[in-house]
Amino acid sequence: MNKSRIVILGVAVVAAIGAGYMAKNLTAPTQQVVVNTAPEPQIDLVDVMVTAQDVTMGEMLGNAVRWQAWPTDALNDNFITRIKEPDAVENLRNSVARLNLYAGEPIRRSRLIGEGQSFMAAILPPGKRAVATQIAADTSAGGFILPNDRVDVIMTRRSQDASAAGGFVTETILENIRVLAIDQTIQEDEEGRRVKVGETATLELSPEQAEVITVAQQMADRLTLALRSVADADENIGDNGLYLVNGLGRGNTVRLIRSGEVSVVGTRK
Repeated sequence: MNKSRIVILGVAVVAAIGAGYMAKNLTAPTQQVVVNTAPEPQIDLVDVMVTAQDVTMGEMLGNAVRWQAWPTDALNDNFITRIKEPDAVENLRNSVARLNLYAGEPIRRSRLIGEGQSFMAAILPPGKRAVATQIAADTSAGGFILPNDRVDVIMTRRSQDASAAGGFVTETILENIRVLAIDQTIQEDEEGRRVKVGETATLELSPEQAEVITVAQQMADRLTLALRSVADADENIGDNGLYLVNGLGRGNTVRLIRSGEVSVVGTRK
């Protein structure tokens, strides 16, 4: 055998060995890399009663309530839970929303009015009174006054002073008064407007202010509601009209209103 054949045979043997080694590496299974991860912490959950859809102020809850899992760490003491009140969904269906409730919001009893309770009495703040007064388009900012707006009450009456211009006196007797309702509607429509001008406005007043407007309704030829800017909502409430009752003596004083004029006729024993 000559040398060239021996060299060729050697190269062939080396190539065969290399090919076998490469084939072995390609067919060997890939080694799995195991990464140890810490287990995710368990979150304690509790069922909380929430609104299943939006509920407007004054609307009955009905079927708009359901149970929803809630993280225990985010639980509020005022939330209604299935653990404490398992029958709450059924028991509160006839309750009425004191304020607007939104879908997914946890329900608090302070935002509800129980079955059989008066809605208007429930939404009145402590110490306040609800007093109605007649309105029309020309005495209520063209009908643009809505529930929860703030208004001034302006009284116009005939003057007994012949020298008064036009024979009328106009004065603001109540300021920054909250409108509770227009007729029997306690909120505006979905587009923030009314399609019908109301005839009666119910105002939120203190006991003294309730007396003022009661006297003014008898004295005045006209009571006008002047709409205030939202920016003025925090402004201090004036007491311009308190003289109608305070100036004549409170308590046992008897006041007579005749032809728009107030006079003291005596005292109660």
